[in-house]
Amino acid sequence: MVGPALESPPAPPRGWLRRLGAGLITGAADDDPGGIATYSQAGARFGYATLWSALLTLPPMIAIQTVCAHVGRVTGRGLAANMRQVYPKPLLLGLIGLLLLANIANLAADIGAMGEALRLLAGGPAPLYAFGFALLSLALEIWVPFPRYAPLLKLLTLSLFAYVLTALVAQVPWRSLAWQLWPRHAGHDYMVVVVAIFGTTISPYLFFWQASEEAEEEEAASDASPLLLAPEQAEAAFRRIRFDTGVGMV
Repeated sequence: MVGPALESPPAPPRGWLRRLGAGLITGAADDDPGGIATYSQAGARFGYATLWSALLTLPPMIAIQTVCAHVGRVTGRGLAANMRQVYPKPLLLGLIGLLLLANIANLAADIGAMGEALRLLAGGPAPLYAFGFALLSLALEIWVPFPRYAPLLKLLTLSLFAYVLTALVAQVPWRSLAWQLWPRHAGHDYMVVVVAIFGTTISPYLFFWQASEEAEEEEAASDASPLLLAPEQAEAAFRRIRFDTGVGMV
């Protein structure tokens, strides 16, 4: 008599740290030197009067990034590859061209700010430091697969806790701060700053980045497939994406 077939044991639940990935890295990347400069200028000009924008931008940022992550996980391709299958070629090239210009400008600002930051710490020529950062970034992009240095990127996100420590030691007037959680100003200069905050917080390159990261992580995982081919993985994958993206954007 043949006994019942042995069922494979259920997979152990993944710890919450292991569930963090593309969303966490993308959220940390949004806090780039260009964003820091924009927020600093807003604070220097208007104090805490633009703080309400953080509450307003957070929900759409989480929603948009979650949708982008779903696209990458479901199809196994990034946004550009999916757009190629839907949009006419002239429209696709136009959109990618605009994204390319925006990314080049953003990258130049970020690398320049990194060079200036290192100059403040160590002295020396900022352009040379910026050139070194550019070469290092290019080398990582070309020769190091994303799954290999993704754990390092996740570890580096711990540096963002410096903001929390700064808020704790900077003697922030918390009571008066609470009154700044809704718009209290108007005028041309104020609206320009608000638009700049929205632009640097909800950036198009983040949409492409998170979708591509999800596709790369799925390709690197031996037990994962695009959800179009493995819909049974959808519930767990979407749950992880919601958690990962929510933590990363906050």
